[in-house]
Amino acid sequence: QQVLEQVLRELQPLCTSEQQFLQEFFQLSHDSVELQVLEVRIVSSLVPTSSPPSSLAHSWEEPTTQLLSEIFSCLEPELREFLDVCNKVHPFGCLQVLVTLSDSVFGIWGSSSAPRSSFLNSLLGNVLLLAKSSFNKSIGNLCREIEEAKVPRGMKGGILPCVSRFQEFLAFSEEVFRTSRRRGELDKAQLRLASSVFSSINSLPSANLKVNTDMVMMENFHHIHSFLCQKKIHCLEDKKREAKQRYSEHLDKYVTRYLGQPLEKLNHFFDGVKARLAQGVKEEEVSFQLAYSKQELRKVIGKYPGKEVKRALETLYRKIHKYLSPEENLLPVVWQAMEQEFIRQYQEFEELIQRCYAGSGIAMDFTVEDLLGYFNSITASN
Repeated sequence: QQVLEQVLRELQPLCTSEQQFLQEFFQLSHDSVELQVLEVRIVSSLVPTSSPPSSLAHSWEEPTTQLLSEIFSCLEPELREFLDVCNKVHPFGCLQVLVTLSDSVFGIWGSSSAPRSSFLNSLLGNVLLLAKSSFNKSIGNLCREIEEAKVPRGMKGGILPCVSRFQEFLAFSEEVFRTSRRRGELDKAQLRLASSVFSSINSLPSANLKVNTDMVMMENFHHIHSFLCQKKIHCLEDKKREAKQRYSEHLDKYVTRYLGQPLEKLNHFFDGVKARLAQGVKEEEVSFQLAYSKQELRKVIGKYPGKEVKRALETLYRKIHKYLSPEENLLPVVWQAMEQEFIRQYQEFEELIQRCYAGSGIAMDFTVEDLLGYFNSITASN
């Protein structure tokens, strides 16, 4: 980038002095409209507008411009080749080229104190269009790579390569555009890439992962939300909110799925009770259903003494700890959500017992206070 900046800085006085010499030596008129046409041409390529009037377009054929084009006939091809090299030096080299050229072109127009070469403006405008095309092509290729990327064989979770690549691009691009006032192209590119990353994460359920896909999606959306909060990129505010929403959704799904395991048979039993109530069976008649009698409820509850529940929760904690990626540090968040959901389920079971088995004296072997003690004990010992 510094080399390109140096090249452009040296071209400006060279072309300007040559243009002034030609105008003075051959006594050629310098029409200020010529510069306006050049500005209209470049700006119209960046923001769609109507075509410039034909009277303005005709000023492109000024004798000064023709002479400079012949004198510097090799300049544009050489500059294009040089930009190709710049693009190949770094994976995101096209970003640096676009920023440097854009700042140079619009910087030239914005400086009224120094004489300006309309020929150089024209040349840099052509090259800027090429840089835009290269940048858009690079972003398109990156989007396809992200959307078509296969999950690495044997991957057990953690941050996906496409998310890391997106984060790398954001960090690099924000640094490159840090001092640039024109970031319209970057904003569009960042939105395109964000959509591709979200699409790639959404395709995970079909990726045959060896771990719970809700866990992986939860971690990756959390990761995206975290670094978008750090970067504070205005054009990605909606994506940041979407990432937070998706993270919360998959956290809920992950917690709900795994909490079915410690009390699996109780969950299955009370799911059946709720289904009967939904079908119109009266609460006081549920216990007369053979599969949901008081005797069957006592059998199911008997399978979950307090000590067994605590042991099952310890196993669950170890399993969650094993698969959650340490870099996201979501274990405390997940475990707290597990605790809240577990207590909610317990209170729901207690309510159904009171409603459908009133006066039976049936109760679970542990209380809410016991559950809180189990969770606190497990957290403290780990």
